[in-house]
Amino acid sequence: MMNNFDAISDSLDIEATEVSKEVVKKERPNPKEDGVDSEKDYGYTRAQLYNLIDKGQEAINGILDIAQQSESPRAYEVAGQLIKNVADISDKLLDLQQKMKKLDEEDSKGPKNVTTNNTMFIGSTADLQKILKQGIKNQDDSK
Repeated sequence: MMNNFDAISDSLDIEATEVSKEVVKKERPNPKEDGVDSEKDYGYTRAQLYNLIDKGQEAINGILDIAQQSESPRAYEVAGQLIKNVADISDKLLDLQQKMKKLDEEDSKGPKNVTTNNTMFIGSTADLQKILKQGIKNQDDSK
């Protein structure tokens, strides 16, 4: 059976191939799965912050012992910096809590059911006027 492209294929000295019409669907990210990831990230970050606070407390205790034994101003300066760092990490932990609360609030505030009523008229203005007049006439008749 000869198709439309055989003459073109012969003149160009190429072999015609069949074109596949396979439809490939692209996966869209699932927002619920993203929520699972954010929960996982939250848990991991929270555990890391707790770990850093614990390590910082141990470092503070150690440097305070060294500072007391040596009575070195530098050792007390380092102890002060460690205390500040642990306080900053504690603030980050509170910020993380607040961010997660905001995310949860945004999820619960989202619209539950969304309905959209869009009507499109394709025609001339004269056709639209006829339809509107017919609608008004029908309303008057039903009264």
